[in-house]
Amino acid sequence: MAHLLILSLLLVELYMANTLNPLLVETTCGSLLQQLQIIWDEVGESDEERDRMLLQLELECLEVYRKKVEQASKTRTLLLQSLADSKAELAGLLSALGENSFISFPDKSSGTIKEQLADIAPLLEQLSKKKEDRIREFTRVQLEIEKIRGEITGTLKISEQTESPRVDEDNLSLKKLDEFHAQLQELEKEKSDRLHKVLDLVSTVQDLCAVLGLDFFSTITEVHPSLNDSIGVQSRSISDVTLSKLSARVLALKEDKKTRLQKLQELASQLTDLWNLMDTPIEEQSLFDHVTCNISATVDEVTAPGAVALDLIEQAEAEVETLDQLKASKMTEIAFKKQTELEAIYARTHIEIDSVGARDKILALVDSGTVEPSELLAEIDNQILRAKEEAISRKEILEKVEKWISACREESWLEEYNTDENRYNSSRGAHLNLKRAEKARLLVNKTPALVDTLIAKTRAWEDDRGLAFIYDGVSLLAMLDEYTMSRQERDEMKRRQRDQKRIHERQQLATEQEIVFGSRRKVVGPRANGNGTPNRRRSSLNSPTSMSRDGKRDSTSRPAAPGNCIVVSKEDVASQESFGNQSSASP
Repeated sequence: MAHLLILSLLLVELYMANTLNPLLVETTCGSLLQQLQIIWDEVGESDEERDRMLLQLELECLEVYRKKVEQASKTRTLLLQSLADSKAELAGLLSALGENSFISFPDKSSGTIKEQLADIAPLLEQLSKKKEDRIREFTRVQLEIEKIRGEITGTLKISEQTESPRVDEDNLSLKKLDEFHAQLQELEKEKSDRLHKVLDLVSTVQDLCAVLGLDFFSTITEVHPSLNDSIGVQSRSISDVTLSKLSARVLALKEDKKTRLQKLQELASQLTDLWNLMDTPIEEQSLFDHVTCNISATVDEVTAPGAVALDLIEQAEAEVETLDQLKASKMTEIAFKKQTELEAIYARTHIEIDSVGARDKILALVDSGTVEPSELLAEIDNQILRAKEEAISRKEILEKVEKWISACREESWLEEYNTDENRYNSSRGAHLNLKRAEKARLLVNKTPALVDTLIAKTRAWEDDRGLAFIYDGVSLLAMLDEYTMSRQERDEMKRRQRDQKRIHERQQLATEQEIVFGSRRKVVGPRANGNGTPNRRRSSLNSPTSMSRDGKRDSTSRPAAPGNCIVVSKEDVASQESFGNQSSASP
């Protein structure tokens, strides 16, 4: 049995060795069998024993082959499963990456299992690497999206890192990545817009703090610590809360600026009024130029640093209080100054007032101390305001009164000019007087229409106010009525003088003709001029009867002109004929 066991082991070892080299199996097995036969012969084994041992060898060989087949079958199964898993993994990668239409699957007909695995392995490696890259890209984009969202909502604090987002590895397609990129671009644009808005608001806060004299650092950090200039621009908060607080702070600062500016302008107006009342020197006023320079400026125009600072307002208030105390001690002087202004307004409007009584009343009120200085000045200011309103209502009528008075002066000058016997002499200035006389005649002709208009406007003014229009203590309508009557009397006097003059000239002409030709001689007709037309005008204007015997102009036969009346001469008649025979306006 021991020999049989050893023989069996030898055969198995030979078989195992020869399975690796099939070419040597037949030779080796035959030589072994021969050796076995020799051994059996030497031992003297029986045929039965030999058959049994050979059968046992065959069975053991079959068992070895069976195990090898099973092992090979398991290996094939594992390879097939590996191939199926690889194909499934490949399909999953293609599906996740969205590249199904770009790569085709290898099938069984394309090669052995190992060949198919060898074909799939590079694709799996390539797609796996691509998937890892795609996952990193998705992670980066989604991380940026979450970060910007956190900055916008305010849930992400400055310098705080966000957690890595969960990436859906089943959908890593470029389409999905493009969607994330588009979303990221929108968020980046929104972030940029918000950042610009934040920077604009911060700049506005800085400008307002400079104008108001406030500390910018403490003001801006109260809104959010990240808004400080020392922190990077990209690190500043852009959340809705920050924008809301910034906008509210800007509105509050603008309202504060507006309130302070109004207060400062009121103080500047008070200072100006007090300076004007008290005749403060320009040198002292210039000390507060930084206060009065914005007296009429708008809120947007005030941009100088510290222009509406609290200490500036306090300084102006202290100066106003000091001037108010000084004003109380100079009340009488200030009140008299305002009274003088009031009297000047009434004088310009030709309204008479009791100036002495008003000043005595001011002295009595100041000495009694029963009236506050500000109330007394306010009352005089009200009187000045009413006087100015009265002056405005009388302005149009007073302007026409001035024209009327000027026309009356010209009319008076024209009367004196017409009575001057030497007005036509060739002396210096005679031509100027002649031009003035022509203009005066035109003005005098327009005077009746001016008076009628003035009467109508004066009556309308009196009907509207229920008062008489008084001009220097006299009713204006009474003055106009008196002038109208006087003018009518002068016009009537001029008409009678012209009639008498015509009668007198005709009488003189008849007398001269009788003297020259005699009463019994035949009357010779007037000498004709070169055209055969009688020169009647020359004979009437240059008649010798207009001269006395001694060669001088005869003025004794002319009736005397009454006072304030215009005397008519022959030369003026000729001049009037050249202006259209305006006998009603001619002297």
